[in-house]
Amino acid sequence: MNYKCPKCDNRTYELGEIRTTGGLLTKIFDIQNKKFSSVTCKRCSYTEFYKAKTGALSNIFDLFTH
Repeated sequence: MNYKCPKCDNRTYELGEIRTTGGLLTKIFDIQNKKFSSVTCKRCSYTEFYKAKTGALSNIFDLFTH
């Protein structure tokens, strides 16, 4: 990946991932149906999030593991 931090011009980074809930029913059943990838600058900690696709299988897995 050719990353350059927009805040400090650093080129080292860490990749991460988070999952969040969406609407009312996903909150009630604690299903994390929205997935985001993150890129964090190792120097200044500036973080950008990018929406990632989630599959039905991962949503079903979330339902049974909570």
